Amino acid sequence: MPVSRLFAWFFPAQNNTWLTILRIGLGLQLTLYDLSLRHDWLHLLNNYGRRISEAVLAAESSAIPRIGWLVRCAIAVGASEDQVLRLIPLILLATSLLVIAGLFCRTTAITGWLLHLAMVKSTSVFSYGADGFTTIGLFYLALSPLPDPWSLDWQWRKLRPRYADLAGFFRRALQLHLCFIYFFSGLTKVIGTGWWNGDNLWRALTRPPFDVIDPGFIAKGKSFLPLAGIIVCLLELGYAVFIWPKQTRTAWLLAVIGMHIGIGVFMRMPLFAFIMVLLNVAAFGPELLLPRPANLMAEVDLK
Repeated sequence: MPVSRLFAWFFPAQNNTWLTILRIGLGLQLTLYDLSLRHDWLHLLNNYGRRISEAVLAAESSAIPRIGWLVRCAIAVGASEDQVLRLIPLILLATSLLVIAGLFCRTTAITGWLLHLAMVKSTSVFSYGADGFTTIGLFYLALSPLPDPWSLDWQWRKLRPRYADLAGFFRRALQLHLCFIYFFSGLTKVIGTGWWNGDNLWRALTRPPFDVIDPGFIAKGKSFLPLAGIIVCLLELGYAVFIWPKQTRTAWLLAVIGMHIGIGVFMRMPLFAFIMVLLNVAAFGPELLLPRPANLMAEVDLK
């Protein structure tokens, strides 16, 4: 492949619809994350529980953001730990609402990314996949050329991104990132036997607190579990191949979205389902949602 074609593939010219989807979706994700834990913040972030997670974190790296940094800074200026821990969720909620509105896009995207990362790392014992994928999404949002055309920064404050031509590059990076994630997820599944014989699906659907469906009902249809497991493996392994051609992209994208919605409904994991659907739609779905998006980027100088 000539260098010029390779460069054009990594830096495609396109509108910022995907970035609008990512920004609004991540703002909603942060809002739901904050509200879902509103009664448990002090228990999760109290001195004892936080120090256990941060002690483990310190052994990994001293540069990873953590709530303890904010607590020490606040105490140094005369505030109490309790005041700081009560204020942090409010700051995250305000940040998430500003992200949704698209106001102070760059500042709120970076603030939301670092604050969410600090909260997740300081409560790592209770964190799971949704938190990691939210961090990934916020990372791409923080680096991408903001504001996007549907934000208040663009419409009201009349701000324009300095490097709008990089929007295609960051979307391509997100697409490749998802391909690697699904490929290696599928690869680890097919190596073992649990997904071939249905055992892993049985355990996932019957183990508390994910046992939404009556185990007796699942037992009646247990002969379908191996087939369902194989389908999941094929969807993930084939993602990196079939998500690119236009002929198969829609079917594969809808199948993967359906898989994640099923996880959200049948395993009580709505935040995980939402972030995975969001990342997929932002990466590969804008042309399906808006086949002919308005040319709001016309006034941006891409040179």
